[in-house]
Amino acid sequence: MTNQHSIVHPIVAVSAAVLLALAAGCSKPAGQNSTSVASTTPGQSISASQGKSASKLGDLSVFRSIAADVAAIVNKGDLPAAKTRIKDLEVAWDSAEAGLKPRAADDWHVLDKVIDKSLAALRSDTPSQADCKAAMAALLKTFDAFEGKA
Repeated sequence: MTNQHSIVHPIVAVSAAVLLALAAGCSKPAGQNSTSVASTTPGQSISASQGKSASKLGDLSVFRSIAADVAAIVNKGDLPAAKTRIKDLEVAWDSAEAGLKPRAADDWHVLDKVIDKSLAALRSDTPSQADCKAAMAALLKTFDAFEGKA
């Protein structure tokens, strides 16, 4: 059963990422028509984006869900399992890059750097639970900020 479980997680994560990438690549972000972009000032764009619940990157819930799983595993103190689970986030994020990055490259880079810090904390030669907790908290906070929840 454990062997099947370890095979299913990456398959599900990759499948979800591919579907998300396809959906993101085929759709246009809400509010991105030529008249609304051209007629707003930078201050107005920021206010408008803060009022929305979705990120310019689109639906990030798949990635946030994996990050929440990793954070829960870290909180239990099982850093090897968290290291294994965060690989699913890395694969899903990398698979969706082509569809997400063109939507909002600056936002994508911000999230990518925070994901990289989480990966580094968990993959350290001697990972510290405190460092991993901090990295995962920062990652979840960043996801929430992009989703308008922070």
